[in-house]
Amino acid sequence: MIMEALVPDGIARTVVMAAPRSFCAGVERAIDMVDQVLRQRGAPVYVRRQIVHNAHVVAGLQDRGAIFVDELDDVPDGSTVVLSAHGVAPAVRAEAGRRDLDVVDATCPLVTKVHSEARRYAARGDTVLLIGHDGHDEVEGTLGQIPGQIRLVQDAGEARTVTVPDPGRVSYLTQTTLAADETGAVIDALRDRFPDLAGPDTDDICYATTNRQEAVTAIADRCDLVLVVGSANSSNSQRLVEVAARRGTPAHLIEDASRVRPEWLVDARTIGVTAGASAPPHLVDELVAALGGLGPLTVTEHRTSEETVTFVLPPALRP
Repeated sequence: MIMEALVPDGIARTVVMAAPRSFCAGVERAIDMVDQVLRQRGAPVYVRRQIVHNAHVVAGLQDRGAIFVDELDDVPDGSTVVLSAHGVAPAVRAEAGRRDLDVVDATCPLVTKVHSEARRYAARGDTVLLIGHDGHDEVEGTLGQIPGQIRLVQDAGEARTVTVPDPGRVSYLTQTTLAADETGAVIDALRDRFPDLAGPDTDDICYATTNRQEAVTAIADRCDLVLVVGSANSSNSQRLVEVAARRGTPAHLIEDASRVRPEWLVDARTIGVTAGASAPPHLVDELVAALGGLGPLTVTEHRTSEETVTFVLPPALRP
């Protein structure tokens, strides 16, 4: 544990907490759904892919009897399986039906919105361009909505070279956890090539992703270092590191307080702290407590927005 090896130095530091941070409504709903299934039906409960992209969340649910699998092949026939918050392709649901699996769908409602838009655009004959990261669970689920009619565009370079059958019938969608500024550049590049490009009425990038990026942007300039709590496979957490770095502030993604490296703190008197939307709040508290063990610590919070969004559980799972 690296943090345990840090020697108290007596240096006075300030921590600036970005707010909002940590769990979003979709993550809370997904975790609550697994929790309620375990309470109501008992272990084991199978979960396809990580319910959310955070190692601590997954480990906690595993301790209670959740079994995480990559594909439905690893789920016994007739078992209960929870689909992750990132969404799945219709082919996965069809396979679950053939296997007589009891499906609990924890797909984030904002991801479901993107899936609906994809089907709507495709139904009217558009080629759909999905802006996102290859291999991400959410992207795989969206690409699978209409196989062969959705094309992945990862950056502005690909936007300038992607080909479509009919340049007059093109729509775009985005992964919900992207950086807003970078995504805007990709959309601009697509619109330069396809003037009739259609897109969603409201931004696909989720409110929580945008809010956390805006909060980090607001504090980065006044900090010597930004620490982002989150797992390496969390897209929205990775984007927070990139947002801070683009402001010229050194930034690091850490799984928890144990991953802080001593050399990061040598010249850091003001440290920005945030957490990705899939990172539990207690990990942030533990990080601040660990920093406080080094010397005098002043903790402030900079809030850029209030979040009031909630997503209710399905009726069958409400306690």
